[in-house]
Amino acid sequence: MQYNPHMENKNKPFWTRDSSILLGGFFVTIFLIVYIWWPLAEEVLSYIDWNGPWWLYMDWLLFGVFFFMSITIVARANLKTDVLIVFVGICGGLAIESWGTQTNLWHYYTAERPPLWIIPAWPIASLSIDRITRLINWMIDQISQRYKLTVHFSLIAVLYWITFASFLILMLVFVSPTFDKSYTWLALILCILLIATPTDHRFAFITFAAGTGLGYFLELWGTTRECWIYYTFQKPPFFAVLAHGMAAVAFWRAGLMIKMIGVRIGLWKPVQA
Repeated sequence: MQYNPHMENKNKPFWTRDSSILLGGFFVTIFLIVYIWWPLAEEVLSYIDWNGPWWLYMDWLLFGVFFFMSITIVARANLKTDVLIVFVGICGGLAIESWGTQTNLWHYYTAERPPLWIIPAWPIASLSIDRITRLINWMIDQISQRYKLTVHFSLIAVLYWITFASFLILMLVFVSPTFDKSYTWLALILCILLIATPTDHRFAFITFAAGTGLGYFLELWGTTRECWIYYTFQKPPFFAVLAHGMAAVAFWRAGLMIKMIGVRIGLWKPVQA
């Protein structure tokens, strides 16, 4: 019996026992980041005039993004699968940040290469993207069933190839100044392999769209606040936004591979369709 990723959490309620644990871990992570890197937090808070209209100085975009992610990550939480998403997000985020900062594609205002305080944002975003992807996938199924719509596989495949081929072209242009770096060639080879071997055209495309959507607001905040800046000085670069979508696909595929191995060695039970 094959492992079916679409059936996970299908019948779970919106709020589960694991949702409370995950939300608690989310807040503990934020607390630890603020506590360990207090000088950075203190610098941010110093820009707020607490004796005047403080609400005019609050970073509402940051609050909005984290409020949205905190809501999405608790939806149908399941620690058996979410722990793996967190693990892949941490490892993948560390690899991506190392690549970008070591090749000077982008810089953080702290000049760290990479800064460890940004790494927890990757698994949090990965959990949020996972929920968004599954919601969109469910909505497409519901609309298709209600209106008896049938989308031919070839149409989805064409949409997939146009999207990912366009991304690859943009990536080649954006990273071209770092063609002399081995990190860049490893990133290019990985992306080409992922794009050329799709396991599910539709789910990959939805994951890319969800990652791109959330990535836009993350990049908008980070570049306009000059927390990080790209070598192009764009706020944000179009490629950087799309790169969040590609990272989401890479994380999903990595998690899927680990789960399939887990099924074979007995760590996961195969999910019936």
